[in-house]
Amino acid sequence: MKITFEELSHFLEVQFPQGASYGTLQKLGDGWAEMKLDVDEEHLRPGGTVAGPAMMGLADVTMYAALLSRIGLVPLAVTANLNINFLRKPVAHAPIWARATMLKVGRTMGVGEVFVYSEGVEEPVAHSTMTYSIPPEK
Repeated sequence: MKITFEELSHFLEVQFPQGASYGTLQKLGDGWAEMKLDVDEEHLRPGGTVAGPAMMGLADVTMYAALLSRIGLVPLAVTANLNINFLRKPVAHAPIWARATMLKVGRTMGVGEVFVYSEGVEEPVAHSTMTYSIPPEK
């Protein structure tokens, strides 16, 4: 692992403070991360469920954390592709959490998957695969 939980938490707080609206880091390991989002009214959509963009944002920032655990603090690592499948309805006012796992990390790209869960629902509510672009070293 290239960075610690504390280093990544500090980096996200200072360099990506708006990221807190997508979730907060809970756990970090070598090539994986877990983040949680406390769902409130701004994350809901008509029909009494968590909005897709809220789940996508949580999945994306969780994948970013998992990737940085492998490559270090590289601010310009960016999402190149995001695919998400919404599997079942999350609980409207319950927290959601995500676990991202890197499947492959190369020199210029990282590929991983994320499962999103809703408190009170046993099975995942969404599954995402993502590709991140890693900038060349200078």
